[in-house]
Amino acid sequence: MDDYNKNKIATRAVHSGEVRFNEYGSVTTPIVQTSTFIFRNVEEIRKLADGDMERFEYGRYGHPTQLAAERKLAALEEAEDAILFSSGMSAITTSLFMLLKAGDHLIITDDAYKRTLDFCKSYLGRYNIECTVVRMCDYEAMENAIQPNTKVFFSESPTNPYLNIMDLERLTEIFGKRDITVISDSTFATPFNQKPLEYGVHLVIHSATKYLAGHNDLLSGVLLGKKELTDPIREFLKITGGVIDPNSSYLLIRGLKTFPLRMERLNSNAQVVAEHLEANAKINRVYYPGLSSHPHHDVAKRQMKGFGAVVTFEVKDDAEYVLNFLSRLKILSIGPSLGGVESLITHPATISYYMHTPEERMELGIKDGLIRLAVGIEDPEDIVEDIDQALAGAE
Repeated sequence: MDDYNKNKIATRAVHSGEVRFNEYGSVTTPIVQTSTFIFRNVEEIRKLADGDMERFEYGRYGHPTQLAAERKLAALEEAEDAILFSSGMSAITTSLFMLLKAGDHLIITDDAYKRTLDFCKSYLGRYNIECTVVRMCDYEAMENAIQPNTKVFFSESPTNPYLNIMDLERLTEIFGKRDITVISDSTFATPFNQKPLEYGVHLVIHSATKYLAGHNDLLSGVLLGKKELTDPIREFLKITGGVIDPNSSYLLIRGLKTFPLRMERLNSNAQVVAEHLEANAKINRVYYPGLSSHPHHDVAKRQMKGFGAVVTFEVKDDAEYVLNFLSRLKILSIGPSLGGVESLITHPATISYYMHTPEERMELGIKDGLIRLAVGIEDPEDIVEDIDQALAGAE
């Protein structure tokens, strides 16, 4: 395998991680669709057991297509190691279970993905692991929440749905000199727009389902960082079993090859859409880090190459009006995810937080008029025209 890690990101996306001249001479990494890898002889078994040979043994412990995808992801994030999981939540739960034990304490920000918060608040307590939720970007609260048994700080940047941006330099100032593992879920940023490891964050997590794969056709998560931190988690994954399958690994590799091209287009499209929405009288407010009106615009400019492809906005605070608006869209599809080439739009109050009472939703800032748009790679003029016509007919 040639070393492409010194090259630019677009070259790394295409070539890093893969064996250029594999045994089949195929330009793409083969899908090694097997659960078991056989041995040529007993001597190979002995060498594997003694650590004198690196080879594959059983699908739950890893396979060639997964390894190629992991190496490519590590090159894109400029990380020492990458571990692939069957989903983003598997990456989060497996990592936290390995990093924490009974009696430990975790700090997490209140604007984290709701399923991550559910896991930390509702399930870690069963194992006598304490969780403190602090307000996103309240750095004083973060520091005050530290206890002698604090082992992990977990946050996201940008966050969902308000796209709050963590000042990673301030984060390092708070936790850098303490024995606390800092984890950043950087799914919305992607390694194209932001690299938290450069700021001293210990571990980065992505839902590879989203922008890394980029085509809404697989589930995967990835953890990246130094091997001294990732190696124990990889061993734990072999026990817990939340592994990625060969076909999904192949689709991920395929998606990653166009990742920089997609992100350039997505960043550009989202900026156009955000500026258009902010100028629309029917829109009450737009949340996008690329707008000067965003509360963390200056931080985003300093530490991000681009501002991402999610644009959140508020219309009339009336659920019926919002649903009428959504039903009139012709290009944008209604769906809860993001990161693919298709634009997806969602109403958090009825899709993501439908199990919550109105009071609980308001406490989380999920208003009836709140809409999250995951911009795709369509022509931006078509995207804004579709939104405009739907707004015009929603009254």
